[in-house]
Parts: sequence; structure tokens; C-alpha cells
Amino acid sequence: MIKLQPNSVVFDVGRVLIQWDLRHLFAKLIADPAQLDWFLTNVVTAEWHFRADAGETIAALVAERKAAFPEYSALLDAYATRFMETIPGPVAGTHELAGQLAEAGVPLFALTNFAEEFWAEFRPTQPVFDQFEDILVSGTEKLVKPDHAIYALAQQRFGREPHELYFIDDSEANVIAARECGWHAHLFRNAAELESDLKAHGFLP
Repeated sequence: MIKLQPNSVVFDVGRVLIQWDLRHLFAKLIADPAQLDWFLTNVVTAEWHFRADAGETIAALVAERKAAFPEYSALLDAYATRFMETIPGPVAGTHELAGQLAEAGVPLFALTNFAEEFWAEFRPTQPVFDQFEDILVSGTEKLVKPDHAIYALAQQRFGREPHELYFIDDSEANVIAARECGWHAHLFRNAAELESDLKAHGFLP
């Protein structure tokens, strides 16, 4: 069976278009490397942060952690108020690829696991998204990748059939879920590999 070629590109955001690392902020605030590792493993963890991506409020999450770790209240306030410092910068090469796709007339979308409150702060700083037709944010929808429901919602919102969508994500679980939903999907490692695959799919010359 021949799989139909996609005609629209859907980007993930974190670690595809922008670098994101909680350590980038907290290394400024915790000098001892062992204490920093412990803090990121036990207090401000990726799993805990993911709950914000799923729609829980930052205030509720921080209050919960402060109750469990009152000695880290000031650092938890930093988590809530200094999100932009968790972003070292753009991922090399991908903004340029998005620009080339836009110039070629390829419809661009984004599907991101991102806390609604942090997205509201972050989005105005990123003109790359001005080229995108629509962006689906997990924290707003209270659905997260790799739940198939968020892919179904994206299809509906973007007005595309599954085979029309070419999805780029750095998470293997998210890529597998997209493929299970009938999307084309690329596991992102670097811009050079992505550019080659975009050319193979006919998006770029």
C-alpha cells in the first residue's frame, strides 16, 4: 500500500525549535552541582513540570511543592517567574528551515506540550511563529502528547487528514503516537537530518 505524501508540516516546539532545560535556570541559583542534581531529580522534576503542560496551574503546582519542600520556596518562586531563563536559545538550523518552508508555501502548524501560562509569556518573543497557521498548546487544551486525543484534535483544528500531516518531534513516544494516528513523523535529532527528510518528502528542493 502506497502512503500518500504529506502537504503540511507540524513542528513540536521544545527541543525542536527552541532549546529548553530547567538546569539552565537553576544552575544560576544553586552553586553546588550535587545539590543542583538533587533539586532537579526530586523537587522541580520533568515529571512535575509535565503536569503544567497537561493544564494544571503554575500556582497550584508551586503551592504543592512548597508544602513538601518549604526550604526551597524561593527557588520554586523562580520556577514560576523566570521561565524564560530555562531557554538557552533557538535550536540550531530549525528556524531557518521553517522560514524556507514558509517561503515555499508549505502550510506550517505546531503541536506542543507547553504550559498555558508559560506559553503566553513565551510566544510574543518568537517571531518564527508568525509564519504558522495555527498552534495547538497542550496546557490550553488539557491534552498532552502522546495521547492520541491531542492528535485527533490537531487534525480537526488544522483541517487536515492524517496522511497530509508531517510531524517533527524529539520524543520517540510522540513520534510513534503520531504514526499510529496515520501521520508521517520524523524523530528530530538535528537540523541537517530534518532538512534531508524534508527534501525526501518533497517539501524542499
